Amino acid sequence: MSAPALCDEMLSHVPKLRRYARALLLNRERADDLVQDTLERALRNASRYRPDTDLRAWLMTIMHNIFVNDVVRAANAKVHIAVDDASILDDQFMVDGQHAAGLEMRDLDSALQQLPAEQREIVLLVGLEEMSYAQIADTLNLPIGTVMSRLSRARNKLRMLLARD
Repeated sequence: MSAPALCDEMLSHVPKLRRYARALLLNRERADDLVQDTLERALRNASRYRPDTDLRAWLMTIMHNIFVNDVVRAANAKVHIAVDDASILDDQFMVDGQHAAGLEMRDLDSALQQLPAEQREIVLLVGLEEMSYAQIADTLNLPIGTVMSRLSRARNKLRMLLARD
């Protein structure tokens, strides 16, 4: 595949990359930076791309590697302090029925963010990108059984987190 053709095909995947990055990061600017870093690295390493493989999976692999490196770097740099305020009463936050759907989405999003990064990635690739287990295994360079077990653990934890609310 010629370089211009590869660039054109890469551009066709930008909306999917952006959607996945935004779901991972919940921050539009950081997600756009992740997509830009992904495309930059893909262009730098275009000679490594094999035309007989799935370009979307190759780009997702690059994005995954950048994301994991950033998560590890951030985890090593931040200190988390938990704060609980027992003085806040639950009934202070009651809402009417029309807001329930928005709150359910917010609860799901919050539950997704509580998953470990390796589980959240797989849930998003299955649910958001509609990738098969085999595609995810190739993208993340994992055995398919690992993909299936992480997805199972993630689903169980999501059920637990959402039932708790």
